Amino acid sequence: MATEKKIIKAIKINADLCNGCRACEMICSAFHSLPKYSSNNPARARIRVVRHPLEDIYVPVYAGESAGAECAGRDKYIIDGKEYDECTFCRASCPSRDDFKEPDSGLPLKCDMCEGEDEPLCVKWCITDALTLEEREEEVEIVEQQEELDIGLASLVETHGMQKIMDAVTRMSSSKDSK
Repeated sequence: MATEKKIIKAIKINADLCNGCRACEMICSAFHSLPKYSSNNPARARIRVVRHPLEDIYVPVYAGESAGAECAGRDKYIIDGKEYDECTFCRASCPSRDDFKEPDSGLPLKCDMCEGEDEPLCVKWCITDALTLEEREEEVEIVEQQEELDIGLASLVETHGMQKIMDAVTRMSSSKDSK
C-alpha cells in the first residue's frame, strides 16, 4: 500500500514547568464558547490542570479521544508522596467521570488544536512554556476514498442487483438520445 509523509501536531507537556495558573483552561474555554470569547467556563475547556498547590504539583492534561465504555485500569501513581488513580491523568472522556464533557449537553470534548488558529491557544498563552507545540513527520498509509458516485452505485447494486441498474441506465441513455 502507498504511503505519504504527514505532519503530526501534538501538545508536549512539561509538568515541571507548570505553575498551575490555569491560563490554558481559561483561554481554551473562552475560545470554545459560543459566540467565541463571549464567556469563560473552565468546564468547557479541552485542557485541565490537575492541581495540588500545597505539594506544588500541577499537571496539565488535554482531552483526547472519547472512550465508549469505562476502562478497567485502576492503577495508582505516587508523585511526591501523593497517590493518584489512573483516571486523574487520563485524556479520554468516559462514562465514569465528568471530565472533558460539555457541561450543558454531556457530549464528549476533544482537543481540536484550536482549529483555524496558527497554534493551540493554550500553548500561545502558557507563560512558563510548560505547553509547547511539537510537530513531527510520520509515514502514513494512503487510504483511497471512494467517490460518492461509487458509494451510491454500490448501494443501488446491493439493493436492486446489477442487471436492473444496467437496464435502467440503458433506458435512461436511450431516452436521452431520442430527445
